Amino acid sequence: MANAELVNIIEKFAASGWDVIDAPARKWLAPGGQASAAAELIKAVERADKDCGSCGCEFDPLYKKALELLQPA
Repeated sequence: MANAELVNIIEKFAASGWDVIDAPARKWLAPGGQASAAAELIKAVERADKDCGSCGCEFDPLYKKALELLQPA
């Protein structure tokens, strides 16, 4: 099970309205999604970080933190 910080970040992505990350985030948050949608979410967050990770918005540090937390232990 994911930690609360990661879930909070992914919930923000799901509510963002940005199609790059909102749909993959919703899939990950769905029951059973953490296992089945993790790879898709990681790719989406990597893309979001590349496309927008230094624009100065509130999501910039969240992309990096989410990628860190999504890595397998």
